[in-house]
Amino acid sequence: MLVPSIFEDHFLDDFFDFPDHRHFPGPGDRPAPMMQTDIEEKDDSYLLTMNIPGYSKDDVKAELNDGNLTITATKNSSNDEKDDKGRYIRRERYFGSCTRSFYVGDNIHQDEIKAKFEDGTLKLTIPKKDRAKEVEENHYIAIEG
Repeated sequence: MLVPSIFEDHFLDDFFDFPDHRHFPGPGDRPAPMMQTDIEEKDDSYLLTMNIPGYSKDDVKAELNDGNLTITATKNSSNDEKDDKGRYIRRERYFGSCTRSFYVGDNIHQDEIKAKFEDGTLKLTIPKKDRAKEVEENHYIAIEG
């Protein structure tokens, strides 16, 4: 039996059957299943596997900027239903976006990263590169005298 929780601030959740998301995520809460990522180290590369269910290849963008690899998934859809006279009987719109960023290093170039999207899973192969060894410079202090 559905009894609205009229004495609490979430009584409309019972009426509309919303999921139980009545609080902000805390330290003990599990993250949402969107963009769950596994990173596997290979001999000469890293394999990044990211779950992006419900999105198509055209919805996903990967960008490399200043050593940061950013993956963005954006979805925009509408579901319009009209009766035989052209009047709306239902009209729903949805927009969703999620982003993850990873620092991969300044010496990785965009054309060296290989990406494949299949069945809601994005796989990126990122080559391992040794950091360019910086030449150690002596910094002398001028002594007057």
